Amino acid sequence: MNPPDISQSEWSVMEALWERSPQTASETTKSLRQTMGWAENTVRTLLTRLVEKGAIITAENASGTRTFSPAVKREDCVLAEGQSFMQRIFRGAAKPLLVHFASNVKLTPDEVRELKKLLDQNTCK
Repeated sequence: MNPPDISQSEWSVMEALWERSPQTASETTKSLRQTMGWAENTVRTLLTRLVEKGAIITAENASGTRTFSPAVKREDCVLAEGQSFMQRIFRGAAKPLLVHFASNVKLTPDEVRELKKLLDQNTCK
């Protein structure tokens, strides 16, 4: 199954759940309130959308309160988002994507070495 298409707001909810789960809607709201400033109704709406998309699953905790947990791995969603971005912006071509980021992002020497290593490994496949 491919990861569902997740909006930017939904991504914030998923990050909270990937960090710690299961969580109730109130716990999720509390964890997002400082950074997002969302009311509980907003978070509940996003949780409902994510359940409908199959991105999260629900259960009940010992006190009978509905809890939410990720149904998809963060790594799978990151991969899908990266592929979607490359397709939309760079028409699926990796070279312009890499040139763009290499030209516009300040990399540390360690990051450059790591990228070179990854590129060398990739060309050997």
